[in-house]
Amino acid sequence: MSKTLLVVHHTSSPAMREVLEAVLRGANDPEITGVDVRHVPALSATASDVLAADGYLFGSSANFGYMSGALTHLSHPNSPAINHSPRSAA
Repeated sequence: MSKTLLVVHHTSSPAMREVLEAVLRGANDPEITGVDVRHVPALSATASDVLAADGYLFGSSANFGYMSGALTHLSHPNSPAINHSPRSAA
């Protein structure tokens, strides 16, 4: 049975794009078997993407020592990708 690696990335520059491409080349190496690699931009990742994956790799530039806002958005409790359950009206 194959496992899924979800690569969530924010490639805001040509250098970060090169890093992503290197990561994907490594993750898709023919010597690695039993792993399906999916890559999704951070602002496009959904709850279904996160829940369907067996492993995660997050890629972002550092902005003043923090990950990018796009990647932070994914991990925020109010993000649609994380908080996918309906909220009751108060």
